[in-house]
Order: sequence, then C-alpha cells, then structure tokens
Amino acid sequence: MLHGGGPGASGLSNYSRNLDAMARQFRVLVPDLPGYGRSSKSAVDDDLFGDLAASMIALLDALEIRRVHVVGNSLGGGCALRMALDHPARVMRMVLMGPGGVGISQGTPSDGLKRLLGYYAGEGPTLDKLRRFVCEDLVYDASSVGEPLLRERFEASIDPEVIANPPLRPPKDPAAFMRLDFLLDPRLASLHHPTLVLWGTEDRVNPPSGALALQQRMPACDVFLFSRTGHWVQWERAREFNAAVLAFLDADGRERSGL
Repeated sequence: MLHGGGPGASGLSNYSRNLDAMARQFRVLVPDLPGYGRSSKSAVDDDLFGDLAASMIALLDALEIRRVHVVGNSLGGGCALRMALDHPARVMRMVLMGPGGVGISQGTPSDGLKRLLGYYAGEGPTLDKLRRFVCEDLVYDASSVGEPLLRERFEASIDPEVIANPPLRPPKDPAAFMRLDFLLDPRLASLHHPTLVLWGTEDRVNPPSGALALQQRMPACDVFLFSRTGHWVQWERAREFNAAVLAFLDADGRERSGL
C-alpha cells in the first residue's frame, strides 16, 4: 500500500483506517516512499514516478517477493501505475485512489496541487499551511481530521533533512513535466492488469475527470466515484473502501473456488 505525497505523509498515517481490515486477509506491506517517513531523504531524479517504482521493485527484490497487488493513493497511485508499466510481471491487480500524473500536463494545475508543491516555498512550512492543505484539499469533511494527525504530519514535514531536500517539488523543465503525465504514455492501452480506480467527486488535488480518462485508455479498468469525498477516499470512506478493495483483490480466489 503506497501513500500520497503530501507534507509529512507516511504509510501508516495514510492507511491507519485500512490496515486492520486488509491484514485479516492479506500480508500487507506499507512502506514509506523515499523522502518520507523513516525512509532515506535522498534526492529524486527528473523521472519521479519511474524512480519511485524502481525503489519499490528493489524493495520487493530484497524481500524476495515475486508478485504483488498494489494499492496506491495520489503519488503512490502514480508509483503503482509505473510499477505495472515498467515491470508488468511483478504486479497482479491495482487499486488507484486519485492517482497522480493523470492528465497533469493538460490544463491548469488544481489549487490543491499548487498548495502541495508550494508548501516549502515562500515563508516555508507552517502548521497553518499544513492544516489548510489537509483540511481543504485532502478531505471533504475537515472534521474527520483531528489535531494530533495534523501536528504529527507537521512535525514530520519540518525534519531538517526534508526541508533541505523536499521530496515533492515542481518539475525542473517541460520534458520532466510531460514525463509525469500517464495519459501521454501509449503503454496504458496494453496494460491488462485488473485495475480498480476509486476517486472522490470533491477531490481538489487531482480532478476526478482522471477516472474516466484512465477507464477509456486501460482495457481492464473499473471506476467507482465517491460522492461528498475528497482526495483521501481511504480515510473519509474507510468502511466502503475496505469492502470494495478486499472484494476486488480477492476476485481471483473466488473465481478459483467457483464462488
């Protein structure tokens, strides 16, 4: 399960409402992506999603895991897609929640994405900037996010190593920007991995129009839109999310048993 790229993000903070349900049925890996949480704060090259995907494949190699289902939110969703595109034999099924990089080069960036990329700019990181991003851009209902989570993420976001080398920043040049857009990658049309795309209709970071764009390009892509839900589907709609994901990932097992 791959987390998003917001300030102070980590695997556990992104999926705290989902892990127990998933672990009852699957072995669950919840890494901190490079630059986040307890992972190294090394610089990411111009191919953001490609570098992240390579790091996750290296993790699977180290753990001697051949194939996995991949669940990814936002930045983690983009990483999941690149894992399937670059290493198709390593991925079984995908669940993508508001994945990053879908149509990002087409049109003006959302206000949420601007706030995300500008978090370390200007006056630098502040608790107010973090609170605004989480409460206005990540979720539809700000009351679902408590002060402890906000402070935990803020403290993680001001780690000196992170401030010196922010893990998510605007692309350096137009070529790097274009590489982020999955809709420009012709390989999507030959990506036959069963994929479930979950998107909040009130997503202020990655527009929900990306859901239909993926479905039109990917041969085995199902889409579910959650009303009155923002960018954090797995948090705001945890019960429905857990049920949908478990049913989708277990489909092969049910088919083998004749159910």
